[in-house]
Amino acid sequence: MSQPTNSNHELPTPPLESLEAVTILVSSRAVIPDYQNNLTVSPATITISSTTGHILSVLPLILDESHFPPGTPYEDKSPYILIPGLVDTHVHLNEPGRTEWEGFATGTRAAASGGVTTVIDMPLNAIPPTTTAKGLEEKIKAAQSQCWVDVGFYGGIVPGNTDQLLPLVEAGVRGFKGFLIESGTLINTFPPKVEEFPAVSPEDVALAMKTLASTPTTLLFHAEMETPAITATSKGSSMNSREEAKLAKAYDTFLVSRPPTFETTAIREIIKLAPIAPDLRLHIVHLSAHEALPILRSARQKGVNITAETCFHYLALASEDISTGDTRHKCCPPIRSKQNKLKLWEELVREDSVIQTVVSDHSPCTPELKLLPPHLERHASENGTQGATKVESGEDQNTSKGSFFEAWGGVASVGLGLPILWTAIQSLDLLETITITDIVTWCCENTSKQVGLQHKKGALRAGLDADICVFDDEASSVVEESRLLFRNKVTPYEGKTLKGVVKETYLRGQKIFASESGGIDESQVPMGKLLLDKLVADKEEKS
Repeated sequence: MSQPTNSNHELPTPPLESLEAVTILVSSRAVIPDYQNNLTVSPATITISSTTGHILSVLPLILDESHFPPGTPYEDKSPYILIPGLVDTHVHLNEPGRTEWEGFATGTRAAASGGVTTVIDMPLNAIPPTTTAKGLEEKIKAAQSQCWVDVGFYGGIVPGNTDQLLPLVEAGVRGFKGFLIESGTLINTFPPKVEEFPAVSPEDVALAMKTLASTPTTLLFHAEMETPAITATSKGSSMNSREEAKLAKAYDTFLVSRPPTFETTAIREIIKLAPIAPDLRLHIVHLSAHEALPILRSARQKGVNITAETCFHYLALASEDISTGDTRHKCCPPIRSKQNKLKLWEELVREDSVIQTVVSDHSPCTPELKLLPPHLERHASENGTQGATKVESGEDQNTSKGSFFEAWGGVASVGLGLPILWTAIQSLDLLETITITDIVTWCCENTSKQVGLQHKKGALRAGLDADICVFDDEASSVVEESRLLFRNKVTPYEGKTLKGVVKETYLRGQKIFASESGGIDESQVPMGKLLLDKLVADKEEKS
């Protein structure tokens, strides 16, 4: 971006006369807003308050170190690109109650290693879930002094908790999630569904909409509903014969069991209920089926206040490439075909895209619950626990190893998203239409807006937190178990070569991750904050 010459557009200057201590970061490339507030890649000088951790100024040029008082901390990150810290608004941290699956310390360390500076924790899989004010208190207590990045919380909607919704809004949750299908498996065998977070009916949703209608919150939906077309074979978990067990290990069998009609049926139901609370923001989480896109677009054109997100795995992986029994890929909705993946990308680049955000949906569990087949059982958790051959009941589950129906669903990827996307864009030859600024839009700006944090997060802009990712877009690395920082090292990305490496991560101006000096400095005290400020109404027009 060239320097403007019009006197009406004089460049701001860093507060050199200020007594406030500052830190300076510069690079030949940074993703910053231009004078029309559009994102652009430009040289930049970023001045950061060493006291508050806020960005004081961003200049679209590099100022030499001599422009600043002697001794001012000054780092030139060229030729790496500076982008805002990512805001991952869909992460399951599972603590308290299922901390052996994931916890605040391990999950947020992994986030920091990937340039993610803010995560929003989902309300289920912890015990207790965040469906009551008391449950949120337990979450807050468990998170204290453990977080390496900033953490916010979603509340949950379940049958019978309507009286808790407004207290949770007052307590600072960033939105509410509900399931229109039972979480866990379709059939209640092994592993069981999440009993403490049951699915909601349309009547429950209507009641939640009425309760939250005048609040600035967002109602989020796991949008799948079972349809009568499900066959006995696709129900899968009831299979007993050797042949049926073999079918359960075939990914195509599982894919048939979660057809696109599950998603389109649920989304139509949500849209039908939307007039109950026309100003309430509605959001579809982890959308996977391209068939839902025209339905959502039509609803938005009619004024329905609804958006959607998709996930790294739906944009990077494809069903045709999933090996028999590789349950590391099991998630719901499922990873669909290559053609479906391309249609999601086509949607993302539309100016009127209904997909506003891209997130991880990091939903890990222990290796035991993934029912890994023997050749994958070497995957170990943080404390060295190997994939077991026994379930809690003590029964031999060897015939269930590799079953896509009985394995726990969820893809572990927090902190891997930036290189996953950058790799996918290049492998699909999309660089002419998609740039790093688009990733910043989807993963920083729009995600921060979704959870009401745009006044703090999501951009390299004066007044915001100095959350910064230093990204080497030319380097590559192999995803190795030894370098993964989330608790259980079970991910479908292991062994893959990803383009793009996060070199450093800054949280409010403090370096919290550096790849070349050992990663996370465990001698530091985690400086992540809990984001519990009350949501305020967005004065912008409906997105």
